[in-house]
Amino acid sequence: MKITWLGHSAFRLETAKAKILIDPFLTYNASFAGLDLKDVTAGVTHILLTHGHGDHVGDTVQIAKDTGAVVLANADLAAWLGTKGVEKLEMGNTGGTISLGGFSATFTNALHSSAQITEDGVSHALGNANGLMLHFDDEPSLLHMGDTDIFSDMGLINELHQPDIGIVPIGDRFTMGGAVAALACQRFFNFKTAIPCHYGTFPIIDQTPEKFIAGLEGSKTAVAAPKPGESISA
Repeated sequence: MKITWLGHSAFRLETAKAKILIDPFLTYNASFAGLDLKDVTAGVTHILLTHGHGDHVGDTVQIAKDTGAVVLANADLAAWLGTKGVEKLEMGNTGGTISLGGFSATFTNALHSSAQITEDGVSHALGNANGLMLHFDDEPSLLHMGDTDIFSDMGLINELHQPDIGIVPIGDRFTMGGAVAALACQRFFNFKTAIPCHYGTFPIIDQTPEKFIAGLEGSKTAVAAPKPGESISA
């Protein structure tokens, strides 16, 4: 598996059977500046969304139209995307698992909100926030936590799914900060590799992963903190 961080919470996963974008907030993502949108969206087969905030839905509608990718999202968000012209939709909700050909996605819990304000100033609730647990046929399992705080049922997610790789929000203010995120990884998970995200994008969130890296120092979990556009292999 090739995992490329695209800044903020956006990732591209490449496996033998799929090319996946998670939370493709790209056009207005300051961390994505300088990267090539066509390159990172080339050949995309699936777009997976953790929740409905604009900095996670991002360019989903246009990418889906350009590539024909299948979009997976919670039922409310998927229905809303359908009104925007997205044709290939897979909808589910917390606890549900969907087989997507070569891998499956399970909606896990996350402690966060999920809405968008449209041009008319109306706030639209777009379902619950989730994490996404991905199981692949021939690659390591991966949990993208979405946006969340620490919560004790993370231990149950680990018991049920045993994720090998964790993508973990660390930026504080809107999610747990780096020190708490490191505690979540140590107390509730047995990740072989943890990848921090949701930092460095906006001035009001933490700019570096230093607190997270320090919190996992000496643990059994290796921290991989690529720069935007950089890839790791798993």
